[in-house]
Amino acid sequence: MIRYQLKTSLLTLRYFCCLFLLFNPIHSIALFIDSKEIERQLSNSAIELNKAGHSDLQRFYAARNYQPLWLSGESESPQLKIALAFIASAEAEGLNSQDYQLQQLAQLLQHSDQSSSTATELEIRTTHAVLKLATDLSRGRFSATATDPDWHIPRADFDAAAFLQTAIHAGHLKDSLQKLSPQTLNYQLLKRTLAHYQILLKNTPEWIRIPSSPSLRPGDTYPSIPLIRQRIAQAYTADGLPEFNLIPSVSQLYDTELVAAIKAFQAQHGLNTDGIIGKNTINALNIPLEWKIRQLRINMERLRWLPRNLGQRHLLVNTAGFYLTAIENDEPVLNMRIIVGRDYRSTPSFNGTLSHMVLNPYWNVPASIARKDLLPKQQQDPTYFTTAGFKVYPAQERGAQAIDPGMIDWHELNKRFPYFLRQDPGSHNALGKIKFMFSNPFSIYLHDTPSKSLFKKDIRTFSSGCIRLEKPFELATFALNQPSLPEKFSADLESDKTITTHLPKPLPIYLVYITAWADEHEKVYFYPDIYDRDLRALRHARW
Repeated sequence: MIRYQLKTSLLTLRYFCCLFLLFNPIHSIALFIDSKEIERQLSNSAIELNKAGHSDLQRFYAARNYQPLWLSGESESPQLKIALAFIASAEAEGLNSQDYQLQQLAQLLQHSDQSSSTATELEIRTTHAVLKLATDLSRGRFSATATDPDWHIPRADFDAAAFLQTAIHAGHLKDSLQKLSPQTLNYQLLKRTLAHYQILLKNTPEWIRIPSSPSLRPGDTYPSIPLIRQRIAQAYTADGLPEFNLIPSVSQLYDTELVAAIKAFQAQHGLNTDGIIGKNTINALNIPLEWKIRQLRINMERLRWLPRNLGQRHLLVNTAGFYLTAIENDEPVLNMRIIVGRDYRSTPSFNGTLSHMVLNPYWNVPASIARKDLLPKQQQDPTYFTTAGFKVYPAQERGAQAIDPGMIDWHELNKRFPYFLRQDPGSHNALGKIKFMFSNPFSIYLHDTPSKSLFKKDIRTFSSGCIRLEKPFELATFALNQPSLPEKFSADLESDKTITTHLPKPLPIYLVYITAWADEHEKVYFYPDIYDRDLRALRHARW
């Protein structure tokens, strides 16, 4: 931690030195930059740039006959100030300003009046940095699929050269640059929290660590309680929640004041607000500020990967937060808990369009689940398939008659499972009373579940990849865009017949993995990295 803080301090010192150079009044650049010199340096690759960046530069300057943009020989250059301020703002977006040559630009600026070659290099490198940062803010710094192989939501195209030309010609350069990053409340709150945490990290001693203990319940006494109170006090400094503002005490009693604080902390970290300080709560208390900063940065990157317009009405399924939110006109109108895939059957991130619902569905059991999950239950209990409503069919003959499970020696089967299982509608059906269908290559859908007690768990990774819903009928109401479920729909639901109901209008749905999130009440939440995708993405980004 000390080494990290020293490194951060040095980077911060260098960053602010660059800002001092950049934002002092720009001295007179008396040299005239020749358009032919710009064309020559670009054509001869006199300045080392990546291939994609060089191509954008060529298109940008060719469209303006290689005339300079930032350096025109005037004593003041307001556009250059705007460009340099934009590049310096990369740190506030969770990016590294050194990726956009901030320090090098500051050095070139100091010597730009000494030769036309230096001034031309400053001109070209400034444009290159602006184009690169504009692209990164618009669609993400890194390739989504390379950073997170489980992310399958396509990123939007962005033509940085065309964007910059348009912004210059419209005379709205500053405003256009400021609007490149996501303007959603969620992103902007994460950005604000990141700035606060970065300042706090420089001034805060090492985060207090809570030792493991038995589960602590209200009214218990335990030696670690004073440490927990100190840790909550640190959380108050970080997040400012009023429940965290505790009266200093060395008491070992888990009193009502601390219970209220722990419940608020649990809510902030996606845990059940039961006030019990168990393993998951202690793990959350022990997350250092440094890690939360990294979480904020990688999740701001994920938000940059998403399309800017998700649709007037859409569903957002956050697998990391175990929550589904239905959104209409940028406002959440329905929230519910969900159950997602186990770690070895993790739910990927992708998007689609909800098209129809199936009432009283059959469950056609995937072969891997039949073999790995259900076969062992049948081997332990020869009546399991019958009592749970499963029909057994020959795997290659779906239209054949069902086979009596009692006629098969299930103990002889292991890796080979030559049968197809289908569960009838009913109270035992794993899909409950309704499932929501949308086309996707992962055969994933949303559905009801008879296992309601699992929604009380902190970490809800119990499915085989599909999403189980806490409030399926409320979702049906939203999907139908009705104030309540129509009578016919309710009657069909009670009929026990399998009926398909098409939505009046397709409903966009996005399954994402976001471990740092802000809501409409301006509260920031942190969720466990259940699939280790934060860790993998941060390693790729080298953050």
